[in-house]
Amino acid sequence: MKIRSSLYFALSLAALSCLRDPDAAQQPSTTQPMTNLKVQAREVLLPVTVIDKKGALVTNLTAKDFSLTEDGRPQVIKSFTTQSNLPFRLGLLVDTSRSVYAAIDSERKASEKFVDLMLPADPKLAVRGDQAFLIHFDSEVELLEDFTNSREKLDREIDAMTPTARDHNNQGPESSGDDHGSGEHGGFSHGGGTQLYDAIYLSSDELMKPKDGRKALVIFSDGVDRGSKETLNDAIDAADRSGVQVFTIYFKGEEEHGENGFPGHHGGGGGYPGGGGGYPGGGGGWPGGGGGGGHHPGGTNAPQLDGKKIMQEIASRTGGQFFEAKKKDSLDDIYGLIAGALRQQYLLTYTPDKVDTDGDFHKIVLKAGNADLTVITREGYYAASPNQTAGNE
Repeated sequence: MKIRSSLYFALSLAALSCLRDPDAAQQPSTTQPMTNLKVQAREVLLPVTVIDKKGALVTNLTAKDFSLTEDGRPQVIKSFTTQSNLPFRLGLLVDTSRSVYAAIDSERKASEKFVDLMLPADPKLAVRGDQAFLIHFDSEVELLEDFTNSREKLDREIDAMTPTARDHNNQGPESSGDDHGSGEHGGFSHGGGTQLYDAIYLSSDELMKPKDGRKALVIFSDGVDRGSKETLNDAIDAADRSGVQVFTIYFKGEEEHGENGFPGHHGGGGGYPGGGGGYPGGGGGWPGGGGGGGHHPGGTNAPQLDGKKIMQEIASRTGGQFFEAKKKDSLDDIYGLIAGALRQQYLLTYTPDKVDTDGDFHKIVLKAGNADLTVITREGYYAASPNQTAGNE
Protein backbone atom coordinates (compact mmCIF):
# COMPACT_ATOMS: atom_id res chain seq x y z
CA MET A 1 0.00 0.00 0.00
CA LYS A 2 1.21 3.51 -0.68
CA ILE A 3 -0.08 6.80 0.64
CA ARG A 4 -2.15 8.65 -1.94
CA SER A 5 -1.26 12.28 -2.64
CA SER A 6 -4.93 13.29 -3.14
CA LEU A 7 -5.27 13.23 0.66
CA TYR A 8 -2.00 15.00 1.16
CA PHE A 9 -3.12 18.52 1.99
CA ALA A 10 -6.20 17.63 4.06
CA LEU A 11 -5.06 19.58 7.12
CA SER A 12 -7.34 19.81 10.13
CA LEU A 13 -6.91 20.99 13.70
CA ALA A 14 -7.01 17.65 15.53
CA ALA A 15 -6.72 17.81 19.31
CA LEU A 16 -3.60 16.50 20.99
CA SER A 17 -5.74 15.17 23.79
CA CYS A 18 -7.44 11.80 23.26
CA LEU A 19 -11.16 12.44 23.09
CA ARG A 20 -13.56 10.04 24.74
CA ASP A 21 -17.17 9.74 25.87
CA PRO A 22 -17.87 12.84 28.03
CA ASP A 23 -20.22 10.84 30.29
CA ALA A 24 -17.60 8.25 31.14
CA ALA A 25 -16.45 8.02 34.74
CA GLN A 26 -12.96 9.33 35.51
CA GLN A 27 -10.21 6.86 36.22
CA PRO A 28 -8.63 7.37 39.66
CA SER A 29 -4.89 7.80 40.08
CA THR A 30 -3.32 4.36 40.27
CA THR A 31 -0.17 2.46 39.46
CA GLN A 32 -2.01 -0.70 38.45
CA PRO A 33 -2.06 -1.79 34.79
CA MET A 34 -5.27 -0.81 33.01
CA THR A 35 -6.60 -1.55 29.56
CA ASN A 36 -8.77 1.52 29.11
CA LEU A 37 -8.52 5.21 29.95
CA LYS A 38 -11.44 7.55 29.36
CA VAL A 39 -11.10 11.31 29.49
CA GLN A 40 -13.65 14.05 28.94
CA ALA A 41 -13.66 16.08 25.76
CA ARG A 42 -11.73 19.05 27.19
CA GLU A 43 -9.16 17.00 29.05
CA VAL A 44 -5.57 16.78 27.88
CA LEU A 45 -3.75 13.45 27.98
CA LEU A 46 0.04 13.48 28.27
CA PRO A 47 2.36 10.46 28.07
CA VAL A 48 5.25 11.13 30.45
CA THR A 49 8.66 9.46 30.76
CA VAL A 50 10.99 10.22 33.66
CA ILE A 51 14.68 9.29 33.77
CA ASP A 52 17.41 9.83 36.36
CA LYS A 53 20.93 11.15 35.84
CA LYS A 54 22.10 7.74 34.63
CA GLY A 55 19.29 7.50 32.07
CA ALA A 56 17.39 4.84 34.00
CA LEU A 57 13.59 4.92 34.01
CA VAL A 58 11.94 6.19 37.21
CA THR A 59 8.60 4.45 37.76
CA ASN A 60 7.63 5.09 41.40
CA LEU A 61 6.41 8.71 41.24
CA THR A 62 2.98 10.21 41.99
CA ALA A 63 1.19 13.38 40.93
CA LYS A 64 2.51 15.14 44.04
CA ASP A 65 6.03 14.89 42.63
CA PHE A 66 5.20 17.21 39.71
CA SER A 67 4.17 20.76 38.89
CA LEU A 68 2.29 21.57 35.66
CA THR A 69 1.66 24.82 33.80
CA GLU A 70 -0.17 25.68 30.58
CA ASP A 71 0.88 28.95 28.93
CA GLY A 72 2.48 29.88 32.24
CA ARG A 73 -0.64 29.26 34.35
CA PRO A 74 -0.58 26.52 37.04
CA GLN A 75 -2.84 23.53 36.30
CA VAL A 76 -4.32 20.83 38.52
CA ILE A 77 -3.24 17.29 37.63
CA LYS A 78 -6.43 15.24 37.51
CA SER A 79 -4.97 11.74 37.19
CA PHE A 80 -1.48 10.31 37.07
CA THR A 81 -1.25 6.63 36.25
CA THR A 82 1.19 3.97 35.18
CA GLN A 83 -0.62 2.39 32.25
CA SER A 84 1.67 -0.49 31.34
CA ASN A 85 -1.12 -2.32 29.49
CA LEU A 86 -2.88 0.53 27.70
CA PRO A 87 -2.97 -0.30 23.96
CA PHE A 88 -0.47 1.30 21.60
CA ARG A 89 -0.65 2.55 18.05
CA LEU A 90 2.90 2.34 16.71
CA GLY A 91 4.49 3.31 13.43
CA LEU A 92 7.91 2.15 12.25
CA LEU A 93 9.44 4.56 9.70
CA VAL A 94 12.63 3.30 8.07
CA ASP A 95 14.95 5.36 5.88
CA THR A 96 15.99 3.22 2.90
CA SER A 97 17.89 5.93 1.03
CA ARG A 98 21.40 5.26 -0.21
CA SER A 99 23.01 7.32 2.55
CA VAL A 100 21.97 4.88 5.31
CA TYR A 101 21.49 1.68 3.35
CA ALA A 102 24.75 0.22 4.66
CA ALA A 103 22.94 -0.38 7.96
CA ILE A 104 19.78 -1.90 6.49
CA ASP A 105 20.52 -5.48 7.58
CA SER A 106 21.08 -4.42 11.18
CA GLU A 107 17.98 -2.24 10.98
CA ARG A 108 15.87 -5.16 9.76
CA LYS A 109 16.99 -7.38 12.65
CA ALA A 110 16.46 -4.66 15.26
CA SER A 111 13.05 -3.71 13.88
CA GLU A 112 11.88 -7.31 14.00
CA LYS A 113 12.99 -7.64 17.63
CA PHE A 114 11.16 -4.41 18.48
CA VAL A 115 7.98 -5.71 16.83
CA ASP A 116 8.35 -8.94 18.81
CA LEU A 117 8.65 -6.95 22.06
CA MET A 118 5.62 -4.78 21.36
CA LEU A 119 3.43 -7.46 19.76
CA PRO A 120 4.13 -10.70 21.66
CA ALA A 121 3.24 -13.95 19.93
CA ASP A 122 1.75 -15.49 23.08
CA PRO A 123 -1.92 -14.39 23.31
CA LYS A 124 -1.66 -14.46 27.12
CA LEU A 125 1.07 -11.81 26.97
CA ALA A 126 -0.36 -9.75 24.14
CA VAL A 127 -2.35 -6.62 24.95
CA ARG A 128 -5.64 -6.43 23.07
CA GLY A 129 -5.65 -3.52 20.70
CA ASP A 130 -1.90 -3.09 20.19
CA GLN A 131 -1.23 -2.40 16.51
CA ALA A 132 1.69 -1.26 14.38
CA PHE A 133 2.34 -0.23 10.79
CA LEU A 134 5.51 -0.11 8.66
CA ILE A 135 6.61 2.64 6.26
CA HIS A 136 9.84 3.00 4.35
CA PHE A 137 10.93 6.24 2.72
CA ASP A 138 13.53 7.42 0.26
CA SER A 139 12.47 9.09 -3.01
CA GLU A 140 8.94 7.88 -2.15
CA VAL A 141 6.97 7.26 1.03
CA GLU A 142 5.50 3.77 0.92
CA LEU A 143 3.20 2.05 3.39
CA LEU A 144 4.40 -1.54 3.42
CA GLU A 145 1.98 -2.80 6.07
CA ASP A 146 -1.04 -0.95 7.48
CA PHE A 147 -2.11 -1.19 11.14
CA THR A 148 -1.97 -4.82 12.23
CA ASN A 149 -1.50 -6.86 15.38
CA SER A 150 0.31 -9.58 13.40
CA ARG A 151 4.03 -9.62 14.03
CA GLU A 152 4.35 -12.20 11.24
CA LYS A 153 3.01 -9.74 8.64
CA LEU A 154 5.29 -6.98 9.85
CA ASP A 155 8.35 -9.24 10.01
CA ARG A 156 7.68 -10.43 6.47
CA GLU A 157 7.55 -6.87 5.14
CA ILE A 158 10.65 -5.86 7.12
CA ASP A 159 12.58 -8.78 5.59
CA ALA A 160 11.47 -7.78 2.09
CA MET A 161 12.04 -4.03 2.57
CA THR A 162 14.23 -2.49 -0.15
CA PRO A 163 14.77 1.00 -1.62
CA THR A 164 12.30 2.33 -4.15
CA ALA A 165 13.10 0.88 -7.57
CA ARG A 166 14.20 4.11 -9.19
CA ASP A 167 17.18 6.43 -9.39
CA HIS A 168 17.11 8.51 -6.18
CA ASN A 169 18.51 11.51 -8.01
CA ASN A 170 15.97 11.33 -10.81
CA GLN A 171 13.80 14.43 -10.98
CA GLY A 172 10.98 12.60 -12.75
CA PRO A 173 7.22 13.01 -12.49
CA GLU A 174 5.16 11.76 -9.58
CA SER A 175 4.67 8.05 -9.20
CA SER A 176 1.53 6.58 -10.69
CA GLY A 177 0.88 4.98 -7.31
CA ASP A 178 1.18 1.25 -7.88
CA ASP A 179 -0.75 -0.48 -5.11
CA HIS A 180 1.06 -2.53 -2.53
CA GLY A 181 -1.63 -4.68 -1.03
CA SER A 182 -5.33 -3.86 -0.91
CA GLY A 183 -5.03 -0.30 -0.07
CA GLU A 184 -6.88 2.79 0.42
CA HIS A 185 -3.53 4.49 0.74
CA GLY A 186 -1.45 5.53 -2.24
CA GLY A 187 2.07 6.54 -3.16
CA PHE A 188 3.86 9.63 -4.38
CA SER A 189 7.28 10.74 -5.41
CA HIS A 190 8.75 14.20 -5.79
CA GLY A 191 12.19 13.18 -7.02
CA GLY A 192 14.33 13.85 -3.89
CA GLY A 193 16.05 11.10 -2.08
CA THR A 194 14.91 11.08 1.54
CA GLN A 195 11.36 12.26 2.18
CA LEU A 196 11.63 12.26 5.97
CA TYR A 197 9.25 15.16 6.63
CA ASP A 198 6.60 13.77 4.29
CA ALA A 199 6.81 10.38 6.01
CA ILE A 200 6.21 11.94 9.44
CA TYR A 201 3.43 14.17 8.16
CA LEU A 202 1.53 11.42 6.37
CA SER A 203 1.96 8.90 9.19
CA SER A 204 0.59 11.41 11.68
CA ASP A 205 -2.13 13.10 9.64
CA GLU A 206 -3.55 10.16 7.72
CA LEU A 207 -2.79 7.05 9.76
CA MET A 208 -2.53 8.15 13.39
CA LYS A 209 -5.02 11.01 13.61
CA PRO A 210 -8.20 8.85 13.48
CA LYS A 211 -6.87 6.51 16.19
CA ASP A 212 -7.32 6.69 19.96
CA GLY A 213 -4.91 5.59 22.68
CA ARG A 214 -1.18 6.06 22.97
CA LYS A 215 0.49 6.81 19.67
CA ALA A 216 4.18 6.79 18.79
CA LEU A 217 6.42 6.80 15.74
CA VAL A 218 9.90 5.26 15.75
CA ILE A 219 12.13 6.65 12.99
CA PHE A 220 15.47 5.36 11.75
CA SER A 221 17.27 7.92 9.55
CA ASP A 222 20.29 10.16 9.10
CA GLY A 223 17.92 13.09 9.57
CA VAL A 224 18.64 14.93 6.32
CA ASP A 225 15.52 15.47 4.22
CA ARG A 226 15.76 15.57 0.45
CA GLY A 227 12.67 16.30 -1.62
CA SER A 228 9.72 16.49 0.80
CA LYS A 229 6.77 18.73 0.01
CA GLU A 230 6.20 19.35 3.71
CA THR A 231 8.59 21.26 5.97
CA LEU A 232 10.02 20.24 9.31
CA ASN A 233 7.44 22.36 11.10
CA ASP A 234 4.60 20.89 9.01
CA ALA A 235 5.70 17.42 10.09
CA ILE A 236 6.02 18.28 13.78
CA ASP A 237 2.71 20.17 13.80
CA ALA A 238 0.97 17.15 12.26
CA ALA A 239 2.40 14.93 15.01
CA ASP A 240 1.28 17.42 17.68
CA ARG A 241 -2.26 17.65 16.28
CA SER A 242 -2.52 13.87 16.18
CA GLY A 243 -1.12 13.28 19.67
CA VAL A 244 1.93 11.38 18.38
CA GLN A 245 5.24 11.02 20.17
CA VAL A 246 8.23 10.57 17.89
CA PHE A 247 11.24 8.50 18.92
CA THR A 248 14.20 9.09 16.62
CA ILE A 249 17.22 6.88 15.97
CA TYR A 250 20.02 8.77 14.27
CA PHE A 251 22.53 6.86 12.17
CA LYS A 252 25.22 8.88 10.45
CA GLY A 253 25.17 7.49 6.97
CA GLU A 254 27.37 8.13 3.99
CA GLU A 255 27.17 11.57 2.44
CA GLU A 256 24.80 11.68 -0.50
CA HIS A 257 25.42 14.49 -2.95
CA GLY A 258 22.66 16.25 -4.78
CA GLU A 259 19.45 17.73 -3.46
CA ASN A 260 19.23 18.44 0.26
CA GLY A 261 16.17 19.24 2.29
CA PHE A 262 15.75 22.45 4.25
CA PRO A 263 12.91 22.97 6.70
CA GLY A 264 10.84 26.04 5.94
CA HIS A 265 8.55 27.94 8.27
CA HIS A 266 4.88 27.08 8.59
CA GLY A 267 2.71 28.42 11.35
CA GLY A 268 3.95 28.44 14.94
CA GLY A 269 6.95 26.82 16.44
CA GLY A 270 9.71 28.37 14.33
CA GLY A 271 12.04 26.87 11.78
CA TYR A 272 15.22 24.85 12.19
CA PRO A 273 16.92 24.88 14.59
CA GLY A 274 14.00 26.68 16.25
CA GLY A 275 12.26 30.03 16.15
CA GLY A 276 11.73 32.71 13.59
CA GLY A 277 11.35 31.13 10.18
CA GLY A 278 13.06 28.93 7.66
CA TYR A 279 16.68 27.97 7.20
CA PRO A 280 18.99 29.79 7.26
CA GLY A 281 16.56 32.45 8.42
CA GLY A 282 13.33 34.32 7.92
CA GLY A 283 9.99 33.84 6.33
CA GLY A 284 9.84 30.22 5.29
CA GLY A 285 11.14 28.17 2.43
CA TRP A 286 14.73 28.26 1.28
CA PRO A 287 16.80 30.36 1.63
CA GLY A 288 14.22 32.61 3.30
CA GLY A 289 10.91 34.16 2.36
CA GLY A 290 8.28 33.25 -0.13
CA GLY A 291 6.36 30.17 0.85
CA GLY A 292 7.00 26.72 2.13
CA GLY A 293 8.67 23.75 0.63
CA GLY A 294 11.16 21.28 1.92
CA HIS A 295 13.89 21.50 -0.69
CA HIS A 296 16.04 23.80 -2.77
CA PRO A 297 18.14 23.35 -5.90
CA GLY A 298 21.33 21.54 -4.99
CA GLY A 299 24.71 23.05 -5.53
CA THR A 300 28.30 22.81 -4.43
CA ASN A 301 27.92 25.93 -2.28
CA ALA A 302 24.66 24.84 -0.62
CA PRO A 303 24.83 24.71 3.18
CA GLN A 304 24.61 21.27 4.75
CA LEU A 305 22.04 20.36 7.36
CA ASP A 306 22.95 18.74 10.64
CA GLY A 307 20.78 15.62 10.57
CA LYS A 308 21.55 14.83 14.19
CA LYS A 309 20.14 18.17 15.37
CA ILE A 310 17.04 17.67 13.23
CA MET A 311 16.40 14.25 14.74
CA GLN A 312 16.92 15.71 18.22
CA GLU A 313 14.44 18.50 17.52
CA ILE A 314 11.76 16.15 16.18
CA ALA A 315 11.99 14.01 19.32
CA SER A 316 12.12 16.85 21.84
CA ARG A 317 9.24 18.84 20.35
CA THR A 318 6.91 15.82 20.25
CA GLY A 319 7.74 14.39 23.67
CA GLY A 320 9.71 11.45 22.34
CA GLN A 321 13.36 10.53 22.84
CA PHE A 322 16.46 10.81 20.67
CA PHE A 323 18.99 7.99 20.29
CA GLU A 324 22.19 7.80 18.31
CA ALA A 325 23.31 4.52 16.80
CA LYS A 326 27.06 4.99 16.62
CA LYS A 327 27.47 1.38 15.53
CA LYS A 328 25.14 -0.80 13.49
CA ASP A 329 25.14 -3.46 16.19
CA SER A 330 23.83 -0.97 18.78
CA LEU A 331 20.37 -0.85 17.19
CA ASP A 332 19.11 -3.85 19.16
CA ASP A 333 19.86 -2.11 22.45
CA ILE A 334 18.25 1.14 21.31
CA TYR A 335 15.01 -0.53 20.23
CA GLY A 336 14.96 -2.35 23.56
CA LEU A 337 15.22 0.98 25.42
CA ILE A 338 12.37 2.44 23.37
CA ALA A 339 10.16 -0.57 24.05
CA GLY A 340 10.88 -0.30 27.78
CA ALA A 341 10.14 3.43 27.82
CA LEU A 342 6.82 2.96 26.02
CA ARG A 343 5.72 0.18 28.35
CA GLN A 344 6.61 2.11 31.51
CA GLN A 345 5.26 5.57 30.72
CA TYR A 346 3.04 7.54 33.04
CA LEU A 347 -0.21 8.96 31.70
CA LEU A 348 -1.22 12.35 33.02
CA THR A 349 -4.58 14.07 32.48
CA TYR A 350 -5.73 17.57 33.34
CA THR A 351 -8.53 19.94 32.37
CA PRO A 352 -7.23 23.34 31.18
CA ASP A 353 -8.41 26.25 33.32
CA LYS A 354 -9.36 28.26 30.20
CA VAL A 355 -11.59 27.14 27.36
CA ASP A 356 -10.12 27.50 23.85
CA THR A 357 -12.54 27.22 20.93
CA ASP A 358 -10.10 28.57 18.33
CA GLY A 359 -7.81 25.55 18.02
CA ASP A 360 -4.70 27.42 19.21
CA PHE A 361 -1.43 25.85 20.36
CA HIS A 362 -0.84 25.81 24.12
CA LYS A 363 2.58 25.50 25.75
CA ILE A 364 2.94 22.87 28.49
CA VAL A 365 5.70 22.71 31.09
CA LEU A 366 5.85 19.68 33.39
CA LYS A 367 8.56 19.64 36.06
CA ALA A 368 9.58 17.15 38.73
CA GLY A 369 10.23 18.39 42.24
CA ASN A 370 13.50 16.47 42.21
CA ALA A 371 15.92 18.49 40.07
CA ASP A 372 17.98 15.35 39.37
CA LEU A 373 15.14 13.88 37.30
CA THR A 374 14.47 14.62 33.64
CA VAL A 375 10.82 14.76 32.58
CA ILE A 376 10.06 13.94 28.93
CA THR A 377 6.67 14.93 27.50
CA ARG A 378 5.16 17.05 24.75
CA GLU A 379 5.87 20.76 24.51
CA GLY A 380 2.18 21.47 24.09
CA TYR A 381 -1.03 20.67 22.24
CA TYR A 382 -3.54 22.11 19.78
CA ALA A 383 -6.97 22.67 21.30
CA ALA A 384 -9.99 21.12 19.62
CA SER A 385 -12.27 23.37 17.59
CA PRO A 386 -16.02 23.35 18.42
CA ASN A 387 -16.79 21.12 15.43
CA GLN A 388 -14.16 18.58 16.46
CA THR A 389 -15.42 18.52 20.03
CA ALA A 390 -18.99 18.03 18.91
CA GLY A 391 -17.94 15.24 16.62
CA ASN A 392 -16.45 13.30 19.49
CA GLU A 393 -19.31 13.65 21.92
